[in-house]
Amino acid sequence: MSWQELPKIELHLHLEGAAPPDLIRRMAKERAVNLSRVFAEDGSYVFDDFAHFLQVYEAATGVIRTPEDYARLTRAVLEQSAEQGVVYTEVFLSPDFCGGGDLGAWREYLQAIREAAAAAERSHGIVMRGIVTCIRHFGPYTSRQTARCAADTGGDWIVGFGMGGNETMGRQGDFAWAFDCAREAGLKLTTHAGEFAGPDSVRQALDDLRVDRIGHGGRAIEDAAIVKRLADTGVVLEMCPGSNVAMGLYPGMRAHPIAKLRGAGVKVTVSTDDPPFFRTTMTREFEGLARAFDWDETDVAALTRTALDAAFCDAATKKRLEDRLKTGTELP
Repeated sequence: MSWQELPKIELHLHLEGAAPPDLIRRMAKERAVNLSRVFAEDGSYVFDDFAHFLQVYEAATGVIRTPEDYARLTRAVLEQSAEQGVVYTEVFLSPDFCGGGDLGAWREYLQAIREAAAAAERSHGIVMRGIVTCIRHFGPYTSRQTARCAADTGGDWIVGFGMGGNETMGRQGDFAWAFDCAREAGLKLTTHAGEFAGPDSVRQALDDLRVDRIGHGGRAIEDAAIVKRLADTGVVLEMCPGSNVAMGLYPGMRAHPIAKLRGAGVKVTVSTDDPPFFRTTMTREFEGLARAFDWDETDVAALTRTALDAAFCDAATKKRLEDRLKTGTELP
C-alpha cells in the first residue's frame, strides 16, 4: 500500500482554504471578477507573508457566494481529499462567509454543503463533519452570533465550534462567551493557538476557552510547563507542518516541533490546513514527516488512531471509521 493509499483522518481543514485554484478561477470568470493578483504564473495561489495570505485568501474565497457555490466547493474539496486516502475529515465552516451570520441563510448554505458531502460519501467513501468557526479578526461581538448559529444547528453533523483568523488580534479570552454558548449546546471545542502567537496563546486557550483540541499549537514547545500540561491533560494538537513551513514559522520539516511534542507525550495529529495555498496534500505531509523523522507506516497508523480518538463525531461514526482503518497499513 502506497503513502497515498494509506487511510487517513484529517481534523484541521478550512473549506474555503481548500478550494482548488481552478475552481476559484472558474467562479471568478463567471462573475467577471479580476483575480490576477491572487495567482502565480503557474496558476497556484501566491502571497508573501501571513498578512498578505489573509488578503489573498479573502479575495480568492470572495467569489464563493451562493449555497450552490458551496456545494460545488464541497464536492471538489472532498474529491481531492479522498484521492489522498482521507476517509474522514472535519472541516471548518463559517456562517460569516455562508450567509453573513444570518441564521436563516446559514441553514440554506449548510443544507447545500451537507447534501454535497452526502453525495461525496456515496461516491468516494469519505465522511465529512462540520466545525463552525468564528473569525477572530471580525471581533468578539460577531463571534457571539456565529456561536448562536452553531448552537442552533449543532448535532450529528455540526459537531464542534472553533476560531480561526488572525491569531494576533485580541486574546483568546475575549471570545469566551461564544465558546461557553457552544459548549452549553453540546459542541466540542477547538481554537487556533500557538501558531503566530507564542506559547502563552496556548495557555489562554486552555484556561479561558477550555478547549478539547488546539489548532496548530507548535509554539507550545517553547514552554516546558505548557508541554507537560498538554501531555497530562490529553488536549490534542491539530498540527499542520506543511502550512507552518510554508508560512515561514520553521525553515523546514526537520525543524518542526511535531516530533519533539510527540516524544514528550503530547497527542498530535496531522492535517493540511489550506492545502492548495501551501502546495501540500495529506500524502505530502506524511511523506515529508517520514523523510524528516524516519517515521514509517506504524507512525502513520498511530497518528491516525490519535486523530480518530480525538474526532468530534459520535461513537457510531467512529466505529464505522475504525472498521475501515483495520484494512491494513503496510507499505511496499
